Amino acid sequence: MKLIFVKRLFIAAAVLLSWLIIHTAFIVIDGLNDELKPVDMAVVLGNKVEDNGQPSERLKARLDRTIELYNQGYFTFILVSGGLGKEGFDEARVMKFYLADQGIPEDVIIEDNNGYNSYMTAQNTSTIMDALKADSAMIITQYFHISRTKLAFSKMDMKEVYSSHAKIFEWRDIYSILREFPAYYKYLFK
Repeated sequence: MKLIFVKRLFIAAAVLLSWLIIHTAFIVIDGLNDELKPVDMAVVLGNKVEDNGQPSERLKARLDRTIELYNQGYFTFILVSGGLGKEGFDEARVMKFYLADQGIPEDVIIEDNNGYNSYMTAQNTSTIMDALKADSAMIITQYFHISRTKLAFSKMDMKEVYSSHAKIFEWRDIYSILREFPAYYKYLFK
């Protein structure tokens, strides 16, 4: 009886591990395959602001990718979404200033100061897009974050959502990739 339980437990663990590996591979592949199409609005997800008020390297990479795509004519508006970080800075405000300092016209940058997580960003973006009569968006974030963010946007009934990843890779991405597995299912069943 005990041997049967151990076998079943082993099989269940093997199935779960296999699913983790398959799903994680999907997350990485999906995130690294940019979907570049002309859209109404880019949605740049926030990230840490350093103690000196400057964007972290991750956030700077997202913003630099946004500048590159804006200059190539992929979108008209840029929505910067973030919240008040533990460092005391409003991520969206810091993002807007960074983009403006790099030559992006301030009148095309929209701040979402209540984007404390990807789901809230999706909710806020839906409201803002409705007000602007915008139909399409491009998510700009880290590659491992794209699948879950697209899921959140689809839950807001946004049909035309594309993506592009920031050009940065760090060792801590390994943790972030593994974290996306349970986070994706949390959003799926939300």
